[in-house]
Amino acid sequence: MPIAAVAVIAAAVGTGPVIAAVQGSPALPDRTAGQLLAEAARAARSGQFPPMSGTVLQTSSLGLPSMPAQSADPTSPLSLLTGAHEFKVWYGGADRQRVALLGRMSETNLIKNGDRLWLYESGGNKATRLKVDDSLLRGEERARKHPLGGRAMPSDLTPQALSAQLLDAIDEHTAVGVSNDVKVADRAAYQLTFAPKSPDSLVKEIRIAFDGENYVPLRFQIYAKDSIEPAFEAGYTSVTFTPPAPENFTFTPPAGAKVTQETIGEKDIERAEDHALRRLRHGDEKAGKDAKGPKDGEEAGPRVPGAGEVAVHGSAWTSVIVAPLRTSDLTEKPRDGAGSEVAGFGEAVLSAAKPVSGAWGNGRLIQTKLVTVLLTDDGRVLAGAVGPQALYEAAGRK
Repeated sequence: MPIAAVAVIAAAVGTGPVIAAVQGSPALPDRTAGQLLAEAARAARSGQFPPMSGTVLQTSSLGLPSMPAQSADPTSPLSLLTGAHEFKVWYGGADRQRVALLGRMSETNLIKNGDRLWLYESGGNKATRLKVDDSLLRGEERARKHPLGGRAMPSDLTPQALSAQLLDAIDEHTAVGVSNDVKVADRAAYQLTFAPKSPDSLVKEIRIAFDGENYVPLRFQIYAKDSIEPAFEAGYTSVTFTPPAPENFTFTPPAGAKVTQETIGEKDIERAEDHALRRLRHGDEKAGKDAKGPKDGEEAGPRVPGAGEVAVHGSAWTSVIVAPLRTSDLTEKPRDGAGSEVAGFGEAVLSAAKPVSGAWGNGRLIQTKLVTVLLTDDGRVLAGAVGPQALYEAAGRK
């Protein structure tokens, strides 16, 4: 399994949200939303949290079809879209971190101890020594670039990481509320609620529970409109704010393990960005090829105005993203065989889409609890946390 496919191991595909909130008499001092926001934002942006360890459960109940059995990779980022996933976290400081992804019959560990960074996959008994290039560790760019070259990693799904992204996006289109009577993992917590002011968003609200003592995010939830259970949730089911034992950060490849080394640097990000742009421009997946026009003997596909460009209509919670994409891009299997699970999932999603048409043209509509997606026959994809009508209107603005 390539490192780029590593994310969270699916523990129970199809399981709904199971992390329960416990409310009781207030155990924490009253804080205004502004005060709590300031404290939470300061902690999130500093990136410094107290030593801790715990178990995180992430669940998704978006209404998407499950991964096809023959192509489902339990470590693929696509597995995060359905079911429940459990992983353990140990945090001893910026230089001592570990995340263990728990599967039915295997475990994947990402271990950082000083300048040593290991990825171990027990299923295939494979250990990869990762080296982060200095180009990703200099200046302000460090905070904006993923330390593993843009790869989806389990640490991105901790309540801390998800909360930091939301806190950076709060604006005047958001109503903020606060409560102090919540318990998560048996700890008293404050809860901030973020809700769109527009009634047109599919999102009802987003809730973040912060530990009452140190403001560490303990739970992150997204609720869809007219829903009483979260459509997406990541939260600690148990947590302890004591320094983890040193042996949790020590790793030696076991006997018989296949050991490799990989350096992650600036070129990894550029390569990922170039690949995405080629797909958006309907280009060939092979590096170095330019897809500006059809090959000899081939017919040109429908011309999309501004091909290769991404546009945004609307704002904040009701934004609609428009980008070039053909339905064949969702089901195309790379020549090297990698990413076959993406094609399989794309086929499952397309089979659930319904044909639609209007003054804007023809296409297929995919609806989930939080997002609506429109794939047009002229080679565009429109998506947003809005209803179909908003996408149809955006599709008509060619």
